[in-house]
Amino acid sequence: MNSQRILDAARATIAGSLPFPEIVRHLIESGVEFYHVDYILLRFTFYGADAGTVVAPVIYEGLPAVARDFDVTALRQAILDSQQKGQQHREFSQRAMRAGVQGYFAFLNGKRVTYLGRQGEQYTEWFPGAGPDATSSRP
Repeated sequence: MNSQRILDAARATIAGSLPFPEIVRHLIESGVEFYHVDYILLRFTFYGADAGTVVAPVIYEGLPAVARDFDVTALRQAILDSQQKGQQHREFSQRAMRAGVQGYFAFLNGKRVTYLGRQGEQYTEWFPGAGPDATSSRP
């Protein structure tokens, strides 16, 4: 894995200087298969096919505590605002934490993100244009 390029992508995420599709492209080209955002420990962990990992801090100040209850409706609205309105990762993170997200796994090749609540709840969101329905409509 290209650790420097992965750290650069993490910094770009924090700074809001690249859109999510570009971040994903950089991470895949750097050998990342999936990554975990941990809102309890405030860190990203990037995982490669070679079992390598790269860890980077999530360095936003003033983040809220992770809510006890998992609010899928609020989480879905935050996801939609990121996809359609270009919401920055900082604001998304604040909203996700208020919706009870303690962390999430982004599976780059699998084109989906699984969000986790504090009591074991899960919600999976496919990348735009991906998912089981996207392949079933093809001839």
